Amino acid sequence: MIDLLEGFPDNVVAFEAVGEVTAHDYKEVLDPAIKAAIAQHGSVRVMYVLGNRFTGYSGAAMWDDAVIGTEEFRHWRRIAVVTDTPWVAHSVNAFAWMMPARIKVFGTADRAIARDWITADDS
Repeated sequence: MIDLLEGFPDNVVAFEAVGEVTAHDYKEVLDPAIKAAIAQHGSVRVMYVLGNRFTGYSGAAMWDDAVIGTEEFRHWRRIAVVTDTPWVAHSVNAFAWMMPARIKVFGTADRAIARDWITADDS
């Protein structure tokens, strides 16, 4: 399941993976939130929390995670991934060069720092 997190600026889509994340979560929760932020602001920042309540992805969700928002990638500005899961951190770092956005991985103990970074001015 994907829980949208509240209390972020409108140009930030912040969410937490809880339990198993499915393709339905991407299509019904995350995709619409990202598209709405882009429509309103012309760009989006994303904070993705994969903490201790995250148990994994369904097969279809892994694919959706790999291609989420690819048609809008040029509108992505920053991505903060918050996780202590080694394979997630390694995967993000391995593919970060392909992303047009600035991307950083933070440990779960640094969640507040990730929030500050994702909401900070670019200037």
